[in-house]
Amino acid sequence: MNKKMNYAVAFEELQQIVSEIEEGEISVDELSEKVKRAALLIKVCKTKLTQTEEDVNQILKELDEGEKTE
Repeated sequence: MNKKMNYAVAFEELQQIVSEIEEGEISVDELSEKVKRAALLIKVCKTKLTQTEEDVNQILKELDEGEKTE
């Protein structure tokens, strides 16, 4: 997985692949590689979303704990 790829870039590329598949722009020979790439991009997006959710939950927990001590 490309750690430097951000969510927006991965999502944009994924949308392009889906569009190409839907429009029939991909040959049968290319389809397997595009599907593999799409699976990788989905994994990147899922990982980024999960990490963001964990970060937000941690921040909210810290804010909640800060309010209880005041």
